[in-house]
Amino acid sequence: MKKLTLGLLAGIVFVGAATLVARQATSLAMPTAKGLAVAGPDSFDVTFFTTRGPVTARVRRAWAPRGADRAFHAVRARYYDGVRFYRVIPGFMAQFGFNGEPAITRAWDAFPMPDEPVLHPNVRGAVTFASRGRNTRTVQLFINTATNANLDQLGFTPIGEVLNGMGSVDSLYSGYGEGAPNGKGPDQGMMAGAGNKYLQKSFPRLDSIDSARVVQSWKAGK
Repeated sequence: MKKLTLGLLAGIVFVGAATLVARQATSLAMPTAKGLAVAGPDSFDVTFFTTRGPVTARVRRAWAPRGADRAFHAVRARYYDGVRFYRVIPGFMAQFGFNGEPAITRAWDAFPMPDEPVLHPNVRGAVTFASRGRNTRTVQLFINTATNANLDQLGFTPIGEVLNGMGSVDSLYSGYGEGAPNGKGPDQGMMAGAGNKYLQKSFPRLDSIDSARVVQSWKAGK
């Protein structure tokens, strides 16, 4: 009986893990408006395990509810696993957000978010959504490596701040400079169309996020 019970428990654990992996795969490849609209924690810590070391940021929903929820769902779906820091400008910022698989990037880009007011400044360490204009935020993020007050005026809304690991951010490879067409760095259109295959071939020295995980979260009153 003891062996049978242990076997049943093992089976339950295995099925539970398999179900979780299946759900993650589904939410990654096929996000839905309903799923992305679910409110996340009031705040949460996410650790980006990068090729230069771990970077832990605290995301605060009070600063930007829609942006915080989107970041939470993207991290939980493991969207940022394997993405490259494709735009690293010393004294300015480090940007990431194109998934290695173009189809996944396209799936998430189909759900742009409305803009939100800037309630926290773009100081060094602030984590902020990038955009292509009004109401176009999706999954592109950048970490400010300096205080960029001009971005506040332009409506770039921070969702959180780096708690530790800014040394890792500062050390990210920046040799390719600004992206095309203004520089010789990666072309965003090519990244959207070919993903990491394009980056591995043409920009092999880019640093990346091996994995990103929510390590702690809090609800209201905690």
